[in-house]
Amino acid sequence: MGTAICYSYLGLSNRHGHKFQTSSTANSCTSEATSLRRQVLEHLDKELAKGDEKAALSLVKDLQGKPGGLRCFGAGRQVPQRLYTLDELKLNGIETVSLLSPVDETLGSIERNLQIAAVLGGVAAWNALGLSPQQVLYISLGLLFLFTVDQISFNGGIGSLFLDTIGHTFSQKYHNRVIQHEAGHFLIAYLLGILPKGYTLSSLEALKKEGSLNVQAGTSFVDCEFIEEVNTGKVSASMLNRFSCIALAGVATEYLLYGYAEGGQADINKLDALLKSLGFTQKKADSQVRWAVLNTILLLRRHEEARANLAGAMSAGRSIGDCIDIIEEAIDVADVS
Repeated sequence: MGTAICYSYLGLSNRHGHKFQTSSTANSCTSEATSLRRQVLEHLDKELAKGDEKAALSLVKDLQGKPGGLRCFGAGRQVPQRLYTLDELKLNGIETVSLLSPVDETLGSIERNLQIAAVLGGVAAWNALGLSPQQVLYISLGLLFLFTVDQISFNGGIGSLFLDTIGHTFSQKYHNRVIQHEAGHFLIAYLLGILPKGYTLSSLEALKKEGSLNVQAGTSFVDCEFIEEVNTGKVSASMLNRFSCIALAGVATEYLLYGYAEGGQADINKLDALLKSLGFTQKKADSQVRWAVLNTILLLRRHEEARANLAGAMSAGRSIGDCIDIIEEAIDVADVS
């Protein structure tokens, strides 16, 4: 049986002339369609590995919305865009202060503990080794010099790498939060029709993959269309809506899971900068952010299982194609039709 047959209605007629699809035919079609999808997603991974983003996007768009194909890509149901009040957000269980004002208490606590340990360790070393005040001064100046070099030459990247690695190693809460945060970005982007092309879950992983010292974690996308619009200074409303929701997806995921967000201040700053560059007044920017918050929260609530399964796949280091397949398997057709 050819794959194309599975996209048409197959079945038998009863005595009234109505057609019914046989279970064996349905199972066969589903199996072949799933096999086709996975073959395409394997090809997608190869194109992304080669850096051919346009070819990868073309593969996804060819299967977009087809039965047994990529039903969920760009198919997320969204709320009407209008001015939403803070009271309306509260009626939907959203407290914007807890969502849009992230403070990384976990890493902050770890940093404070490390500083205390360093001071106590220094005092202990001073007593144990019998260091003179002059030697202590030289050591302190040396450490200050290294800190200054890191801040100036690496924009604090070495310190961030050390702190993030400690966080992932000793704080399960921090480790899990980062994974869920990135899964939120990935899922919302896919549902809104923006193809993820890679992700990192720690500063150390980012350093190994991208050679960057200034990234704790992140999800990257095939965003050539968005970049083209930004360069022309004319960002379409649909593109801005997608960017807004993707930018807020991480903090929205943390808010839903923990009641508040710790990471994602950089995402919020990027969105604010974009809105200002487009000449948005404060009132218009607030309207855009409120709609994006509500839209993103409702999408994440509707597809909670997909987000949870995706987070597990990302934690295991699965490929982009595998992650997409997991989303497609987790979301019922009724939720995107």
